[in-house]
Amino acid sequence: MVVIMGMHIAPAEVADFHQVLTDHSRYWGGRDLRSLHLLALVQEFGSTCLVARAEDGIRGYIFGFVTPGGTGYVHLIATRDDVRGTGLGRRLYTAFAEAAVGHGARKLKAITSVENTGSIAFHRSLGFDTKIVDDYDGPGRAMVVFHRELPLNVSRP
Repeated sequence: MVVIMGMHIAPAEVADFHQVLTDHSRYWGGRDLRSLHLLALVQEFGSTCLVARAEDGIRGYIFGFVTPGGTGYVHLIATRDDVRGTGLGRRLYTAFAEAAVGHGARKLKAITSVENTGSIAFHRSLGFDTKIVDDYDGPGRAMVVFHRELPLNVSRP
């Protein structure tokens, strides 16, 4: 567990997962991404599904896992609307990277839609290489694929 400014980053629990879904719009605005939130990730990969908790609730979360080939895959990362721009996303990624290394990860991977310019800029700021891969998510559905080696040493710009 990492404690920062009255907030601690710790493995997600099932109750946290349900709270994130209840407060979905605080993290994702008008985009409905609830179908991407998989409870099995929290149940099966609990040590790499992390939440940033504070007295006022869950400020952010990162859900991912480590593949058998040693890749720490980030499935979702989100920060609540009132804490964006505070560096919380970087802290969540750092905590995930540390947990992933503990499970044998040597590199990180994430994906996003080609239209998600905010995510693309964020991942580039963390040192990820980006590549558009045609048909990644099915015929005619290109995605941006992010890769980077570990360790993840990032500081706030």
